[in-house]
Amino acid sequence: MMNKLVFIFTLLSILQVRFICGVKDGPPPSSKDLAYEDITSEVPYERQFLDKEKLEIYQHTQRYEYHRTKDLDFLSNRGYILIVLGKYSEAIKQLKEIESIQSGRYSTYSNMGTAFEMAGNNTEAIQWIEKALKADPKGRLSSEWIHINILKTHIKGDRYISSMNLIGQDFGNEESPKSSLTPNELKTLKMQLYDQVKERMALVKPKDKIIAQLLFDLGNVTFLEGKKKDAMEEYQMAKKYGFDDPILNKRLYLYPSDLLKVDEKEAIHAADTKEFREIVIGVSLAALLLSGLIIFIFRKKVILMLK
Repeated sequence: MMNKLVFIFTLLSILQVRFICGVKDGPPPSSKDLAYEDITSEVPYERQFLDKEKLEIYQHTQRYEYHRTKDLDFLSNRGYILIVLGKYSEAIKQLKEIESIQSGRYSTYSNMGTAFEMAGNNTEAIQWIEKALKADPKGRLSSEWIHINILKTHIKGDRYISSMNLIGQDFGNEESPKSSLTPNELKTLKMQLYDQVKERMALVKPKDKIIAQLLFDLGNVTFLEGKKKDAMEEYQMAKKYGFDDPILNKRLYLYPSDLLKVDEKEAIHAADTKEFREIVIGVSLAALLLSGLIIFIFRKKVILMLK
């Protein structure tokens, strides 16, 4: 009996630690993921970077590791972190150094485009993103075409910001979003939008009209997929970034009466939501309390066994 109790306590404790701490295998040393933490979810939550002081140490470490290993991934990581730190000229210099050592790397072209964009040179940025698209058409989930449209829209001005100009689609002005895309086409567009939005949110804080539009469109696609709770959250994020079209308020009230309902698709999706993680944490804490209660009840037997 006692062995069973010990086993149950150990198992519950392990589960509690895994759920609360979010245990996962660490990335390889050459990965820039070491500089930030990403929340795994279908909603593009903001990437959590190390603080500025630690990022400075990290970028110096990456250069040291390159000289030690001659692995260009370390210099590429450094280029990206310099962009995050707002050191665009230094990032461009670093990326050009990589290009001189090994030409044709997708990551170099993509990061170079981002560096020029953040520095305000959208014309130069387009040239590098087009090179990235040519070097690897499948890079960033084949979403660089959206990046190019973003840059073109930046050049033309705010009045050109629209779903059609950014993603070549429009979800209508009715209360509910409409689309002629097939489920597979919606799924592909969702992945590509998510990827581009996630990357931009890491570098651009609210408010930003283009990110606001992209988040609104992401919410529309998510709603059409039937994941309405996530869509509401993405609509709210669009509002935070400055989306102020009256259609947003209409769509924010599409799902209030169904908030407690979870259909089959949403039940499968629930494992990736914030609500689910909170429930899991609550359950794991309850499990820990239960295991403590069991030990308390049988404490006399435990004391006798220890004598």
